[in-house]
Amino acid sequence: MIARLVTARKSQRLTQAMVASRLGKPQSYVSKIELCERRLDIYELKEFLDIYRMRSTEIYGE
Repeated sequence: MIARLVTARKSQRLTQAMVASRLGKPQSYVSKIELCERRLDIYELKEFLDIYRMRSTEIYGE
């Protein structure tokens, strides 16, 4: 799931800093999630999906 989020971010040419800014968080927040050093809860996942304009089925698979 995290790998798919990273791929989505990169495919949209967004940096971690850009995503963090949209979330109102520091860049390290996004980095720790992408490195699996921090857990991502369902509400946070929803925020990422909104930024990347994705549906949950694109993350979890069908």
